[in-house]
Amino acid sequence: MEAASQNPIPIAVLLTLAAFFLYLHFTNGSSFLRLMLAGALVVAGLLLLMPSFLTPLPGFLDTMPRIQLGLDLQGGTHLLLDVKLQDAINAALKRRGDDLKRALVENKLDPGDISQNPDGSMLVKLKTAGERTPFLDLMDKSFPDIVLATAENAGDGPAYTMTFKPHDALTLGNSAMDQALETIRNRIDQLGVRETTVQKEGDNDILVQLPGIQDPERAKELIGKTAVLQFMFLDDKNSVADAVKNGPPPGDVLLSGPAQAGGAEPYLVESNVLMMGDVVTDARVRPGTRLEGPYVEVKLDHRGADIFAALTAENVGRHLAIVLDNTVYSAPVIKEPIPGGDVQITGNFSFEDAHELAIVLRSGALPAPVEIIEERTVGPSLGRDSIRQGEMSFVVGAIAVLVFMAIYYNGAGLLADFGLTLNILLLVCVMAALQATLTLPGIAGIVLTLGMSVDANVLVNERMREELRAGKSPREAVKIGYERAWSAIRDSNISTFVAGLILFQFGTGPVKGFAVTLCVGVLTGVFSCFVVTRAWYDYKISMRRLNAISV
Repeated sequence: MEAASQNPIPIAVLLTLAAFFLYLHFTNGSSFLRLMLAGALVVAGLLLLMPSFLTPLPGFLDTMPRIQLGLDLQGGTHLLLDVKLQDAINAALKRRGDDLKRALVENKLDPGDISQNPDGSMLVKLKTAGERTPFLDLMDKSFPDIVLATAENAGDGPAYTMTFKPHDALTLGNSAMDQALETIRNRIDQLGVRETTVQKEGDNDILVQLPGIQDPERAKELIGKTAVLQFMFLDDKNSVADAVKNGPPPGDVLLSGPAQAGGAEPYLVESNVLMMGDVVTDARVRPGTRLEGPYVEVKLDHRGADIFAALTAENVGRHLAIVLDNTVYSAPVIKEPIPGGDVQITGNFSFEDAHELAIVLRSGALPAPVEIIEERTVGPSLGRDSIRQGEMSFVVGAIAVLVFMAIYYNGAGLLADFGLTLNILLLVCVMAALQATLTLPGIAGIVLTLGMSVDANVLVNERMREELRAGKSPREAVKIGYERAWSAIRDSNISTFVAGLILFQFGTGPVKGFAVTLCVGVLTGVFSCFVVTRAWYDYKISMRRLNAISV
């Protein structure tokens, strides 16, 4: 669970009041002022919680942060994605085949026939047996991650199959999985969906949970786009109609434009890729003209800008196809060299289509296709039942603890009850100010915090009882009771807080929700149930009214 505040004012007010309170507490400042600050904390907390529990609200409260509800409470979409890691490995192997072609040319060797087999391995056919030795020397020197195996060849020269070494293939797969996780997370973040869960499941699956999204189609389309951006030339010499009828000529591929009412327009494209989308640094939607509609402005990095400037300078008059996921979005004519690395993608987009295209380009390409293998839409009715049951468990537990403290410790128990109530109030307020997500484990954490928070007051009250039985005055009993209880309270809460940090660091979504409430509850519990209650005794001592302690 993540927490991020869009409005820092509420949390700043709470922190300022609490910090001033602590300053007065540890410097023996005015006990009356401390009680006033405690009252101000209560009022500020109630105001902060109003947007989360009351509607409609006055205008000045409508912009306040609210507690977010997780997937298990408000419903949403659950997706399990299968990342085709083998496709990423095959694509990387094909790139190594392209590298081999260039290396052979640079070493004045005939590249022969290099193609990819159906199983993903690369097949290299040499024209003559005399090229075998220089070819093997080149492979040993420049391609240490490749394993060669002898293959049958119908021609005169030898043939080899190229595959990655097992360790390098595993490294490529792990890298592709990490890149897929980061890319999907970036795309979802730019959708504006808060408190999502994106995590690895098993070896090649990714779990995605989108709270509040009941219609997942747009999210599914955005997540699943491979977003492989390529810059290629149209084949202006051959006929598109002939290619559609008889198949594309060697060295060309037949692609189509975006689907439209009249069908997708075919394009005959040279298969040589001039530049990939890894040079894209930014992509933004621009309004465009009334006839063409919005377009996507793409900015390239330094390397991409140099490549783009060179290829446009050398190919004025040709059509440059901008291809995304094997779809030709635009194929403008190069009228002049284009320096600076600014590219425009047009295609009669709607604003929503242009916005989603900018997102996938800006967040990067998926290294491999993803397939949705499990999809569930969680309705909000489950959340309402869970909230109702969580509220009931909290109310029953709170009443039991408050009644026990009041009966067992009398007046000191009532003061402890005030501290417990303030603790829960501050805990929920901090979660609202941080816009943290409340989940079922989070509700369990609040209930656990209630039980843990009473521990500080029990220790203090028992210490005061011991001092009173030893004949100490009420004033001395209060002072010694708090001082001697502090070491035990400090150590137990530090260990609990550290455990919560570990759960947050290494846990998944539900565990993190529990960890957040646990850690915040430890801090608010020590503050309200130890520091605030001490202010009441200090006030009575300053007014010389502490003649007895009802404990």
